[in-house]
Amino acid sequence: MNKRNLLTAGVAGAALLAGGGLAWWRFQPHAVVQGAEDFFWQQAWESPQGQLLSMSDFRGKPLLLNFWATWCPPCVEEMPLLNSFYNEQKSKGWQVLGLAIDQPSAVERFLQKLPVDFPIALAGLSGTDLSRQLGNTNGALPFTVVFNESGTVAHRKIGQVYPEDLAGWL
Repeated sequence: MNKRNLLTAGVAGAALLAGGGLAWWRFQPHAVVQGAEDFFWQQAWESPQGQLLSMSDFRGKPLLLNFWATWCPPCVEEMPLLNSFYNEQKSKGWQVLGLAIDQPSAVERFLQKLPVDFPIALAGLSGTDLSRQLGNTNGALPFTVVFNESGTVAHRKIGQVYPEDLAGWL
């Protein structure tokens, strides 16, 4: 191999590593904004059925909070897994809350086709702001946050949740 090909291969390899590193960094949760946890526990959103869901009612037990939307394929794909997790773990004190970043009518139609046993709240665009405060600087979906019994963030994941994620959070 001549020097020109070797140099080209080296530059290409460095660019690949830099791009991969940047992508990894962008899709990792970043620091939680100071006061974001307290802000979360002060919020209340409506359910698709019109009930007001106050986040303070969820405090004191582990809570898996999932930011999702009906138009997000990985969000839709992980819903049955989250529903199973909820049904298996609720007797152990775990709670699950889906925070929909979507239009109420789209969420209602979705839940008619694929009902879940855990509560869903309609956050709209305010949910995107909250997810950013909790470390999702891109506003990517799905985004999952686990709060411990004390109400502080214990785990976060940008992207689809898998059974091994849930097992690691127990």
